[in-house]
Amino acid sequence: MAKDNQKILAIDDMPTNLALLGLALQDDYQIQIATSGARGLELAQDDPPDLILLDIMMPDMDGYETCRRLKLDPRLRDIPVVFITAMNDAEAETHGFALGAADYLTKPLNIEIARLRIRNLLERERLRRELQRREAALRLAASVFAHTHDSVVITDAENRIIDVNNAFSRMTGYSKDEVLGKNPSVLKSGRQSAEFYESMWCSLLGSGYWNGELWNRRKSGEVYAALTSISVVRDEHGRVHHYIGLSADITPLKNHELDLERIAHFDPLTGIPNRVLLADRLSQALAHTRRASNTMAVCYLDLDGFKPINDQFGHDVGDQLLIEISQRIKDCLRAGDTVARIGGDEFVLLLLDFNAAHECQAVLQRMLDRVAEPAAIGGHYVSVSASLGYTLFPADPADAETLLRHADQAMYTAKQGGKNRYHLFDREQDRLCSVRGSNLARIGSALRNGELALYFQPKVNMRSGRILGAEALIRWHHPERGLLLPAAFLPDIEGSDLAIAVGNWVLRQALVHAAQWQAAGLNIPLSVNIAPRHLLDADFVATLQAGFAQYPQLAANCLELEILETAALEDIGRVTGVMRECQKLGVSFALDDFGTGYSSLTYLKALPAETLKIDQSFIRDILADPEDLAIVAGIINLSAAFNRRVVAEGVESAAHGLLLLELGCDNAQGYGIARPMPAEQLSAWIAAWTPHQEWRLGPGRQTQPLRVG
Repeated sequence: MAKDNQKILAIDDMPTNLALLGLALQDDYQIQIATSGARGLELAQDDPPDLILLDIMMPDMDGYETCRRLKLDPRLRDIPVVFITAMNDAEAETHGFALGAADYLTKPLNIEIARLRIRNLLERERLRRELQRREAALRLAASVFAHTHDSVVITDAENRIIDVNNAFSRMTGYSKDEVLGKNPSVLKSGRQSAEFYESMWCSLLGSGYWNGELWNRRKSGEVYAALTSISVVRDEHGRVHHYIGLSADITPLKNHELDLERIAHFDPLTGIPNRVLLADRLSQALAHTRRASNTMAVCYLDLDGFKPINDQFGHDVGDQLLIEISQRIKDCLRAGDTVARIGGDEFVLLLLDFNAAHECQAVLQRMLDRVAEPAAIGGHYVSVSASLGYTLFPADPADAETLLRHADQAMYTAKQGGKNRYHLFDREQDRLCSVRGSNLARIGSALRNGELALYFQPKVNMRSGRILGAEALIRWHHPERGLLLPAAFLPDIEGSDLAIAVGNWVLRQALVHAAQWQAAGLNIPLSVNIAPRHLLDADFVATLQAGFAQYPQLAANCLELEILETAALEDIGRVTGVMRECQKLGVSFALDDFGTGYSSLTYLKALPAETLKIDQSFIRDILADPEDLAIVAGIINLSAAFNRRVVAEGVESAAHGLLLLELGCDNAQGYGIARPMPAEQLSAWIAAWTPHQEWRLGPGRQTQPLRVG
């Protein structure tokens, strides 16, 4: 406490009595004057001084009463009071000290002695306050030491424990007596290396402070995480006197971090890395492969036949199968390899440190064989296979994202090639995929921009001339290439989601035209070609129902769906189910391009199609090729035997039609009847249509199909 901050309050009804003393003190202290006891009390209460000089003999309230009131105030009672009086008797002095006075100065004052005694009193008061402050600090420290939830450890210069608090015992399980004199290393868990502790002590002795995370072990053996700070306390000579360590148990926080880490980087079902961790592992694997100058394989694996198992036995069995397959794949990997599940039944593998491609292929084949083994799950024996695509780095010098895409493309090739096999990425195939991607984007744009249109090709009864209906055929009004036929763009969208979008557009447009013609008094049944992926889409029947709901006035039999025979046989059970659902709506079916597939009697009986359409490749050459003629005659006889209607495609001349009539096929379509035309031309064509004269005069007596050969 500096002198220039100390204040002395002088209370005297005749301040001139203290003039000499005030002059002697004013250079070292702040001097405040009060001319009565009451005023002195007010000033002291407003801003307590460090020392009070108090005259005894004063009117109204003498010095004794003033002192007594000062000592009653808790804020003022410790302030030293020095009586200044002319009375020089022991009784007055005793009375003053009894009231709590610190000293007596008698008049006349010896200025030098008074100044020294005042200085000593103020110094003693300063020391008293400092001691009081330190005692309060010690009490606070002791309270904090005893009651804090953080562990406190105090060690001596040799790092032997000399004191711990209750929180230490709660955290570690050790009592104070069990650790006194021991080194804190008794808590070490072994999780952190000797180098870690060397670095800690280097920092501690260098800067006098260290903080970080320690993995310690409780008395019970349980490992826990502690956020710890250690401070060095030195003596006045700079030597280490003791160390103080403060620790907080952060095990729940660390466990939560581990849970978040697990959620963020590992698949919750199988426990293997997920897509996020895969990206990090792939980056590291690429760097490792570059340094090692060898080969790594990036593989994309998709299970074959997993969805039917999920559908038949439920998701619990499916999940257990995925766990089993994940473990089998892990068992086939070597140290340093990675398997990650990136969704559903899709996995990515990173196989490192190959010197030749055949080494990789041996691992992949072993993996395929292991995956294909049956598994007993939930009382069921189930089995799947895998289609696996892979690419080799650095032979394929792409970045991480592109490598995954290449492996994915190769996987699809493996699946299309028969499944349960692996396939190496092919650059030419990638180029074709890129071209197809561009084409898909352009066709999607054409769909959105109204560049697609429907043309209609009539189907007729050649014998009677009756209009049977019309087939809706898609066309593309390409801004640069002109009018494009389906063969120029539909193959690009086959198997994609865009095929469904285009198919739905065709259905909607066909219903729009059918409704418009019906409103004009023209009932024309329309045929629409349906792609296999579109037919088996989960929403197909619902979409068809919604389309009919928009046009409730349409006749139930206004729509026929044409499906490829070969496509129907890929999943005959599902196709048959969809067909029967559509037939409940009044929709009929035709097997398109019949004769180019299996044409099995069993399949023909199973598929509930009302019509067979003979492929134009057979019709085109029946005038000159006896084999094609025999095939066509056989199909016509087959349709009669199964009570199916038959329509011949590709009738290009009157001669074609005449021969078909002789064979017993009256229904046809083709350029010899009409080319596909825009919707606005169909009504006029129907009004003007007459069959060829020779068809009307032809084999009218023929009532049964001819048998050829």
